[in-house]
Amino acid sequence: MLSDQTVTLHGSRFHYTERGERTAPAVIMLHGVTGHARTWDDEGAALAGHYRVLALDQRGHGDSDPPPDADYGVASLAGDLAAFVDALGLSTFSVVALSMGGRVAIQYAGTHPGRVSRLVVVDIGPDIAPEGRMRVGRMMAGTPERFNTLDDVVAYQRANNPRYTEALLRARVKYGVRPLPDGGFTWKYDRGLRDLVRSGKWSDPIDLWPAWRAITCPTLLVRGVESDILTAPLAKTMAEAQPKARLVDVAGAGHTVPGDQPETFRKLLREFLDA
Repeated sequence: MLSDQTVTLHGSRFHYTERGERTAPAVIMLHGVTGHARTWDDEGAALAGHYRVLALDQRGHGDSDPPPDADYGVASLAGDLAAFVDALGLSTFSVVALSMGGRVAIQYAGTHPGRVSRLVVVDIGPDIAPEGRMRVGRMMAGTPERFNTLDDVVAYQRANNPRYTEALLRARVKYGVRPLPDGGFTWKYDRGLRDLVRSGKWSDPIDLWPAWRAITCPTLLVRGVESDILTAPLAKTMAEAQPKARLVDVAGAGHTVPGDQPETFRKLLREFLDA
């Protein structure tokens, strides 16, 4: 059964969901930019029989507070993860992380050797392909700030996620927006982040290659064959640079592999975590 929890980190309120027994091995799940903890509901349900699954709303996303200084740098988000696991008293744990969350996980795992027992990085790396970066930037900058109905949000999201089932897309929308006082809906994730993109001020020059090379735990790198974020040459370079990493390409998937090919992704996840 899923439960909603909150914890205070650095004076800010963070929301997370929890499934499974508290005595079971912990798995932390990190969403991508614009996402939220509930994007991992199906994976969490699939793992909860054997693991304690903790899906975190990262700063300024879902039901977690936005940072007062609009800091969305990877180092700061990795600091949130460090504070989160310490607050929950977790000595070791696995991490499953998509996109922005994957970059956070790379930074954390590379700078906290021994804490992460297994790592799953989904369609992201130390570098991001320019075409994909521009696509995401255009999407965030151009997104409407208000929708009249949830159906309008679903229709907007369908254009960006053509492979998602209707049920999955509606679930993502349900937990990704909030009602406005005068009617209609807007995104839960911080408008300040969208405004950073619109102003051209959202940048993070962090070099994640040292952290990637420093990872000491078994690592699964999952790439969507049609991804415009993690190119095949970059994924190959990552695999060559990290002897603990195994690269798996998922056909029929773009950047959001868990949503594009959910059954395939869950099978990979269970096999890797259970190994």
